[in-house]
Amino acid sequence: MDSGAPDSGAADGGAPAGSAPDGKVLGGRYRVGATIGRGGMGVVARATDQLLNREVAVKILRAHTDASPAELAALRVRMEREAQAAARVRHTGVVTVHDVVEDRGLPVIVMELIDGPSLDAVLTERERLEPREAAAIGAELMDALDAAHRAGVLHRDVKPGNVLLERGGRVVLTDFGIASMDVPGDEALAKLTRSGQIVGSLDYLPPERAQGHVPGSASDIWALGMTLYAAVEGAAPFRRTSVWATLAAIVNEPLPEPRRAGPLAPVLRALMAKDPRQRPDARRARELLKAVADGNTPDLPTAPTP
Repeated sequence: MDSGAPDSGAADGGAPAGSAPDGKVLGGRYRVGATIGRGGMGVVARATDQLLNREVAVKILRAHTDASPAELAALRVRMEREAQAAARVRHTGVVTVHDVVEDRGLPVIVMELIDGPSLDAVLTERERLEPREAAAIGAELMDALDAAHRAGVLHRDVKPGNVLLERGGRVVLTDFGIASMDVPGDEALAKLTRSGQIVGSLDYLPPERAQGHVPGSASDIWALGMTLYAAVEGAAPFRRTSVWATLAAIVNEPLPEPRRAGPLAPVLRALMAKDPRQRPDARRARELLKAVADGNTPDLPTAPTP
């Protein structure tokens, strides 16, 4: 199970100051259990809410002993924004944030515990999904993205590792660690997004972001399209041997024709149009994906320019 820190492996650096010690009580209430996920920014552990007697997940900031005060402050802002962004979106397809507490001055996000694997873990085991199954997952995620976009939230890091598949069938989008929110005069966002660094996962980066342009809701549509492409084809199509070669491929090379996508193929091409203005919005994309999932032909009268 993975919730909130989908990538495996600890970040390089000094010894982590934020960790998930089994048995520790956070915020006077949350008793930490086993670690269930690790990422560059956080460690996620199972925990017990001793007040409400329920299982939750806690995400603890992975600070390092060699981090400067400025770096710690930036990490703290980023994690607080993750909680705020997820809490702003009220939808069953978005992970629920219950609380934010502190541990040694560092924020801890308390969220619902999802009983199920990430899409990334499923693909590691199965290699690829059938087109209708992928389309059904995509339709649920597009509905969640539609709710996020209407709430003024861009996820900016949609990828298989940030999609959780609950065993009861629910599909959940998690890890809003680099999300942006529509908040006028938001200086914290300005500092986070004007650093000149590429944020997000390279394989799923849309062309406009690879070119340094400001992302919009269409950027999330591309990333989810790329997630579904990788799910049915077994690999991300623009991955190359270096960062710059991958960026060049994303911007300049046409999308390789899907070989295993079947009826999902024209929808994938629409979701990953190079020009973000030619991509459908989340609501329309959900309709197209739902049609494929239901065994119908998606209504796509014209193909977008590659």
